[in-house]
Amino acid sequence: MRHAGFLLQNWGKVVIANAIIAILTIGGQQLFSFFTFSCPCHVGQNLIYGLAFLGVPALILLVVGYALNNQTWRLVTGKRSPLQAEGTQNQLLQCKLTCFVLCSITGRALVAPVTWLAVTLINGSYYVCAMSEYVSVYYYGANPNITASDRKKILAAFPCSQLVPPELSRARDEVILLLRYQSQVAGWLLIAVVVITVFLSYCLASCFSPLSFLHFRYWTSYVHNEQELFDEATDQHSKLYAIQHIRKFFGFVPGSENVGEIRIPSLREWQAISGLAFLKLVDEEHYDYSLLHDWALKGSVDRKYLKLDEDSVTTT
Repeated sequence: MRHAGFLLQNWGKVVIANAIIAILTIGGQQLFSFFTFSCPCHVGQNLIYGLAFLGVPALILLVVGYALNNQTWRLVTGKRSPLQAEGTQNQLLQCKLTCFVLCSITGRALVAPVTWLAVTLINGSYYVCAMSEYVSVYYYGANPNITASDRKKILAAFPCSQLVPPELSRARDEVILLLRYQSQVAGWLLIAVVVITVFLSYCLASCFSPLSFLHFRYWTSYVHNEQELFDEATDQHSKLYAIQHIRKFFGFVPGSENVGEIRIPSLREWQAISGLAFLKLVDEEHYDYSLLHDWALKGSVDRKYLKLDEDSVTTT
């Protein structure tokens, strides 16, 4: 399992990032609850409403967590490419690495939704709304001859104090306390399970890592520096490559000093570089990245220039 150390990469930054995500989620949950949550206090609607406020935002946060992680797109981009299939020699090793990367991505993506669920459960309002009509009948403590449907209507109204008859205020308080107790216990249990799971995961990843502690620190530093240098080289390389195509089309490069002449593109050339651009396969291993790129690689072009010093048009 020589790739197990992957899960521990940039541990300090991951902890800080996760803490920031959790804090933002807590703040968002409080604002969201304050401005939008209002239990319907109606039979059949409480459960749907409460579970929707519990689950839907958590699901959205999970999807956003996957989408904002660059590793997600590194994992899926180009997987159906023929060249990708040719480059995969060891399927078992590739599968293991994919599982490790997916676990790392999932761990990061779960921070916000788990925080949302934990905070909402500790708050208790959503759970009280969702489960009020399902409380044991013994908490009702009123006329035993009341029908089950009427009992459910009264219990469903418990989250809304203004809808509860005065003689049932004590029963309502007991039900609310019971449901808040259940909700908060579930919230703290969720936090405990997540913390223990994360701790054990990192412990197991460290145990199976082929690197010593200092060697691992060196590796993480190397990967970080390599990525930074790669990003800088990518920016510079693409800029130099694009300059060649810009120069061919306009006859000069932006920022150049002492520009003596500029090229005058023809109407056909303007048409050639306009429109929607898609990757165009040039050969088995190369693409044209844009319409201008495609135009520049086609070979000879019209050499019509305007000399700036003489203010006249010449053809070369």
